[in-house]
Amino acid sequence: MDSPWEIVSNPTHDPVTFALPFFALFIVLELLAIRFLDDDEREAPRQGYSAPDTAANLASGVGSVVINLGARFAALVLYFALWSVAPWQLDASNPWTWVFTLLAVDLLWYAYHRASHRVRILWAAHQAHHSSVYFNYSVALRQKWNPWGELLFWTPLPLLGVPPWMIFFAFSLNLIYQFWVHTETIPKLWAPVEYVLNTPSHHRVHHASQKHYLDRNHGGILIVWDRLFGTYAEEDDVPVYGLTVPVTTHNPLRLQYGEFLAAVRDVRRARSWRERAGYLLAPPGWKPGEPTLPPESEVVTR
Repeated sequence: MDSPWEIVSNPTHDPVTFALPFFALFIVLELLAIRFLDDDEREAPRQGYSAPDTAANLASGVGSVVINLGARFAALVLYFALWSVAPWQLDASNPWTWVFTLLAVDLLWYAYHRASHRVRILWAAHQAHHSSVYFNYSVALRQKWNPWGELLFWTPLPLLGVPPWMIFFAFSLNLIYQFWVHTETIPKLWAPVEYVLNTPSHHRVHHASQKHYLDRNHGGILIVWDRLFGTYAEEDDVPVYGLTVPVTTHNPLRLQYGEFLAAVRDVRRARSWRERAGYLLAPPGWKPGEPTLPPESEVVTR
């Protein structure tokens, strides 16, 4: 059995490594499509690309790869410890193990993703991905540098006997799938596909800042989780991308850690432990005297 370090450091264990050339190819194809195939009759012009925004996206992607190397190693040590005491260990050669793992990873991603929009300390880690006012394939690379939240959400899997390397392999497949949904160039697809899978139309809603679109469509590969748990929204008008309080920087450090600093400032001026807890654990935009958990459609995402 490979050690945690061998699993993390060996690129053959991570499908994302082999997907990188395809990411670059699709960015080029999207640029060409926007340049030569844009629809003049579209309700609003596509945002396209911006050089400073794209540079921030690429820098965030590189930083995420470097930081995740250490974070994943630490998580794998934990997962191996949990897996070793699991009451049973699933067979990676059994196709049903893969079906279970892929579905479980996708469901746990939905749970984490929804929580990251509802719990401010998790949102502080996730919001960088939503901070661009553009929506294109380079935005898919604007990944967070604080993956600890999602890594904790995977802990039930080794306890259920899923081999630790399978958890990361399955999530890499999930991440690769989510790349293609970050585009304005693909319209709504065939209705059965839209009903089951996460698509560009669904994910445009997720990145939109209009009130009726906030905190919707959290699915990774499957959109059925949103339909089942009441967080689905149809794309019915042109999304406006970015945060409801726009950022004014392309500095990756400020994009990644600015909300953490804002949370620290709020906690320092809090007058009680309840307020301190609210500033960290209540939804983004929570203020003292307001309900701890306002309806999701009324949350102001910062």
